Amino acid sequence: MVKQSEEALAGLSHRELLAHVGRDYYLENMPKVDIASRYNISRFQVARLLEEARATGIVDIVVHFPSERADTGWIESLLGIQHVVVVDPAVDELHARTILGKAAAKEIARIARAGTTIGISWSRTLDIASHHIESLPKSDIVQLAGALPTAGDGNPMEIIQRLGRLSGGRTWPLWAPLVVDDVTTATGLLRQPEIAEALAKGDSLDLAVVAVGAWKPNESTVWERVDNKVRRKASESGAVSECSGRLLDADGQPVVTELDARVIAVTVDQLKRTPQVIAVAQGAARAEAVRAAAKAGFITTLIIDRPLAAALAGTSDKERNNA
Repeated sequence: MVKQSEEALAGLSHRELLAHVGRDYYLENMPKVDIASRYNISRFQVARLLEEARATGIVDIVVHFPSERADTGWIESLLGIQHVVVVDPAVDELHARTILGKAAAKEIARIARAGTTIGISWSRTLDIASHHIESLPKSDIVQLAGALPTAGDGNPMEIIQRLGRLSGGRTWPLWAPLVVDDVTTATGLLRQPEIAEALAKGDSLDLAVVAVGAWKPNESTVWERVDNKVRRKASESGAVSECSGRLLDADGQPVVTELDARVIAVTVDQLKRTPQVIAVAQGAARAEAVRAAAKAGFITTLIIDRPLAAALAGTSDKERNNA
């Protein structure tokens, strides 16, 4: 195996290196040890580069399951949603987010029109989506929820700035955390003119983009940021679904606890008044949460993966059998 010269390596940008390594491994079936030798790096570096290539979309793996039902009409009918997009399952959670993010980017580009106001919340999937939107008509971009970044991930400010540069319109950032420690702090923040104006823009959205989480461990970033007392109180009040910090019960009704007053984000009522709302959700564990969000009545386009679609089908079958 001939190693690449230092001069050749120096001539490659990082993204070009990701593409070369991805081609060698996935298209030429080259072992990682041989790739490592070719580029004079370790095989552990090769593994990290392959993971990054998938996460950034430079490598896109699609697995088609002919036996699985491709028609989404039954999900649209089941949930009462205008348009449902189901993407194929992925090799790992990171790649699954990338596939969902790319699908969300495509839907945003399809729906967006010049002169509209687009609101977007934050999630790791929506952060990926913002990287895959190549262009937008001139639009105002509104941040729908305060910051709740996780280690190693992006944040809402970056999404707003990125989309603002693409659209050339005005941006409305939300200079606040998503969840604060107490109601008094939240009340003070909501009086700040910049925050109040950004949230008020939630009354005039043409398109909103949100993520749906489940009110359970590892299925909601908000769950991880509050204490057990808050979690238990919300659960006892019926919370099963979380969307931009707002909790819903199984019937799609808002769950109002002290946590709701500590959240800096648009309300469920504002989302209901938005003509077009794209929601993304991933994994079978979020089936009940998606059902609840659908019953809330604000989702017009839903993007999910096949494991979640299968779980929704199973939930529907169970309900019919118990009827």
